[in-house]
This record gives sequence, structure tokens and C-alpha cells, in this order.
Amino acid sequence: MSAKNLTPTQMVQSMYAAYAAGNMEMLKKTLSDDILWIYHGTEEIHHASIYKGKDGVMQFFNDVNDHIEYLDFQPKQFIAEGNVVVVLGNEKQKIKRNNEVLEQEWVQIYTVKQELITKMEEFSNTAYAVKVHIK
Repeated sequence: MSAKNLTPTQMVQSMYAAYAAGNMEMLKKTLSDDILWIYHGTEEIHHASIYKGKDGVMQFFNDVNDHIEYLDFQPKQFIAEGNVVVVLGNEKQKIKRNNEVLEQEWVQIYTVKQELITKMEEFSNTAYAVKVHIK
């Protein structure tokens, strides 16, 4: 990916595009080998954890897919300063174990170094999400 001279925002957008296309191999190419992927939340949200490395990020997506079905996922706004990109978005998902629908807004913070994503942290209203997950 480094031959393209992508900005940090473009790198994050290319990761989203790979995910939207279901191209996990391309998504992995946007990640550093030692990436830290953090989804903040409580144990009731099965994919709330800290994942390390590319394999860890792939485990995050497997954990997500095991427990929820995305009905909609929209990164809406990208705010960049230096090598940090903050993404504001929203999603609608169905919880597989109880068929409840969760609609929420989220914030994801990416750090990009040498045209690779080295860190991602996601924040959302986990108190609300837990209520939907445990119904």
C-alpha cells in the first residue's frame, strides 16, 4: 500500500472499503503487523476486548459476525490531525441470540503510521448496547 502515498484518512477509508466489499485480505493489507484494535465495552458485548496483530483483528471480525448481523454501517465524518483520524458514524445491527435491533452512533479513533493502521479504538453507548444484548 505504501506505493500509493495515501493520507491517513485515505488509508482508513480504504480499510472501510475493503470491509464493505467483504475483502478481508485487502483489509489486512491496511493494518500493521503489530496493530492494537480496541473495542471498549463490558463482557455482555461479546466482541468488546483488546485484539492484537492482524490475526487478532480478524478474530474481532469473527467475534462480531458470530454475534451480530449488520443491517447498516455508516462512517459519516472523518476528522484528521497528523496521523490520527477520528471517524464518526452510526450502525444498525441485529443481535443474533435474541433478534433485538441495536441502533447507535459510534466514534472510532485510528492511528496511521507509514501508511498502515497501527491502532483503532471504538467508543459507543455501551450501557444502551448491553441492554439490547441481554434482553
